[in-house]
Amino acid sequence: MSETLESRLDRLSSCFKLIGKETMLISSTDGTRTNAMTASWGGLGTVWGKNVCFIFVRPSRYTYDIIEKSSHISLSFFRGEYLTEISVFGKKSGRDCDKIAESGLHASVSDGYVTFDEAKITVKADVLYHTDIDPNGFIDGGKVIERDYKGGDYHRIYVCEITDVTY
Repeated sequence: MSETLESRLDRLSSCFKLIGKETMLISSTDGTRTNAMTASWGGLGTVWGKNVCFIFVRPSRYTYDIIEKSSHISLSFFRGEYLTEISVFGKKSGRDCDKIAESGLHASVSDGYVTFDEAKITVKADVLYHTDIDPNGFIDGGKVIERDYKGGDYHRIYVCEITDVTY
């Protein structure tokens, strides 16, 4: 008997470790360009009666432009043995090179989602909503702005409905 999406979602129960501590790539394709970027901000939950992930992407990132033209994203999680390959995605811009090719990882695009053969977990999701972080919304006396937004470039938050999870 095949595993249901619900049972696969249950296996994501350690999402705090998965997203905050392990290696995650956010990937997207607009049909012409495909790119991925490292990330450690985001989460999983339920909103509007849907299982969702939410991610943070700065407008200065090349992946931002691609997500804006696509309705699909993928979150890919890797074992530690791929740290060298993954480091390419955090050090280079997709504007300047093909990071996927340079990494040596094996990516494919199917139904608008980017997946990596080497990923231990892949979450496929469709963008439902986005909003930009408003600096006036912080109530901590400017501590977050001082630490994370000294130069501006406030993130866009995407809320995405999870359509599939593979292990």
